[in-house]
Amino acid sequence: MIDQLKHNFKTFETSLNGATKSNWHELRTEAFEAFAKNGFPKPKDEEYRYTQIARALEKTFDFSATPVAIDAVHGNKPLFYDSDAIHVFIDNGVVQKDSLTHTELDAIEIMTLEEATNKYPEEVKAHFGKYANVQKDPFTALNTAFSYEGVFIKVTKNTKIERPVLLHYSTDGNNSISQSRNLILVEQGAEVSIIESHTSHGDSAHFSNHVSEIVVGANANFNGYKLQHQHDKSYHVDNTFISQDRDSKAQTYTLTLEGKLIRNNLNFALEDENCEAHMFGLYVVRDNGHVDNHTNVDHKMPKCYSNEIYKGILDDKAKGVFNGKIFVRQDAQKTNAFQSNKNILLTDTASINTKPQLEIWADDVSCSHGCTTGQLDEEQLFYLRSRGVSKSSATAMLLHAFVNDVLDKINISFLHNFINEEISKRLD
Repeated sequence: MIDQLKHNFKTFETSLNGATKSNWHELRTEAFEAFAKNGFPKPKDEEYRYTQIARALEKTFDFSATPVAIDAVHGNKPLFYDSDAIHVFIDNGVVQKDSLTHTELDAIEIMTLEEATNKYPEEVKAHFGKYANVQKDPFTALNTAFSYEGVFIKVTKNTKIERPVLLHYSTDGNNSISQSRNLILVEQGAEVSIIESHTSHGDSAHFSNHVSEIVVGANANFNGYKLQHQHDKSYHVDNTFISQDRDSKAQTYTLTLEGKLIRNNLNFALEDENCEAHMFGLYVVRDNGHVDNHTNVDHKMPKCYSNEIYKGILDDKAKGVFNGKIFVRQDAQKTNAFQSNKNILLTDTASINTKPQLEIWADDVSCSHGCTTGQLDEEQLFYLRSRGVSKSSATAMLLHAFVNDVLDKINISFLHNFINEEISKRLD
């Protein structure tokens, strides 16, 4: 497998037409060397212990095939295509350049990463590949090695983008593999909301490997929404790296509704004082679906705050994994960090492995973590049934109440309404 991928990488280098001397390609080479050394996660790899994704990928996809550009997804209108947003379309990992025409009074620029290397070479060099550590995660290394276009977003300092930026990631299966990439710079005092919507069409398997690097400047505000609503043959790995400067605020929402196997790695680095980070996660998984959420919050400086709430509902034979880590370094005094993971299993065949973790080297902190897993409260069900509510309606009411403290945090109306309707369909 590795020898075949080495051949693919050489073929990919040849297709770059002289760009192999750039700083970007140095990162590609370093990343591929890291991947070639470590390979896909092994069965005993602790970080992937409960998600044996390598075995599934090797059975389903031909990684020895020469990577080629895949045609765009045609004939399917993506979710929210007519919503009031700034739309960008990425089909089978290929950025549709005719959608990169939006500006908000010059307050935001959106282009391909390739274009950004020419227009903003110093900024791309300073940030691209700085946060996505290719030595720690093999899928980050694989994405970096084969990265080509990707989306570059720059929000001008002291500006607020009123409409959300909606990145449509569509795939049409055909046992294809796509590597998509983002670099997002939110400059000092700026504010923006970005939605990544991942959907699938057709009935063939597809593997998408996505990496985002997001830099939130001093006193800036970033809201990131990630919707995963793919079909039951989709394999998806997502690595997101967020770096925060002084007095900044970042909020992320990871919303998983469908997919064969999904792995989300969310990494926060609070680089300066008075940073604030909020992480909300909601996964509603059924059939044989598998979702794995790994989060990592690194408190490096004093007086920062992080809060994390992940909730899951698992039905049929679905499997869930949650692993949350909070690091509080020695200099990060006056830290406040909280983490919670709660799950409801609707059947005896559904399962969840959850592991919240704290590592603290400072002594003046306030930190807590916890997790719960169980079924619906029988006393609450009995109370509703005794007042004439049917069993199915009572179950739906309790499950809605369970997810509402995450759902209510979503303040983009069309996204909130869609999530609410999808959950209602399943619970009712």
